[in-house]
Amino acid sequence: MDRLDAFKHIAAQASRGDLAFPTNVNASIRLQEALSDPNCHVEAAAKLIQADPLLAARTVAIANSVAYNRSGTEISSVRSAVQRLGVRTLQSLVAALIVRQLGSKIVDPALQAMSAQLWEHTAHVAALAQVIARRVTHVDPDTALFTGIIHEVGAFYMLAQADAYPGIMQGEPEDWVEHGEVEIGRGVLRKLVVPEAVMQSVEAMWDGLRALPPENLGDTLLLANDLAPVPSPMHQRPGATTPAAARTLDFAVGDGTLDTILRESASDVQSLFAVLML
Repeated sequence: MDRLDAFKHIAAQASRGDLAFPTNVNASIRLQEALSDPNCHVEAAAKLIQADPLLAARTVAIANSVAYNRSGTEISSVRSAVQRLGVRTLQSLVAALIVRQLGSKIVDPALQAMSAQLWEHTAHVAALAQVIARRVTHVDPDTALFTGIIHEVGAFYMLAQADAYPGIMQGEPEDWVEHGEVEIGRGVLRKLVVPEAVMQSVEAMWDGLRALPPENLGDTLLLANDLAPVPSPMHQRPGATTPAAARTLDFAVGDGTLDTILRESASDVQSLFAVLML
């Protein structure tokens, strides 16, 4: 099977919902589904998080990050962390865990390097999206964080499958974008029960152009993607701005400017990024 046929084969499987996830990913997906239940409240969420030591540690860490600890009061219990963060932020942490678990199963060193770069890019985008949502577009910051974390999940799934198809990622990135990204991305996002608004925002990143100044969740994701200092090794959207060029963008936001907001929020971005990279 040549490269393009392999892309098409995996894409067809994803379109049918025939996705092959490792056991630990399936367990995390079940946790995500439980947190998505509107009847899942703080006490139940805390018990679910405590069952996973790694996730519990990350939950406490992000609750103590600059972005979520405005008072400067550190906490040490999962229950207190869940109360501070809320269930929706926990969904973002579980999504991050799912993405990292997909990358952890990769064996080929070249694919491992791509996965590591992709996660670094993802963490930057998620942290920037949360701040841009809060300070610029005024869309829900928790949704923006979640969208940033899962915006490349289809690419992570592809890398996790690539070990079984030697050489599939050795060609031009455009082959992945043209023959696999959309179908595989949609299939994985549906499996994760991603809300429609988030799905539409990720699809806008695949082929859309953002408005300036940014207005909605899709614009928030696109601007965060352009500003991320580490590019995705898998996706360069049409008309994308390089990080260096994106950081020269400046426009009025209320009484300030984008540049001012980015400088004022640098510690928030770095704190969130550091937690996601744990």
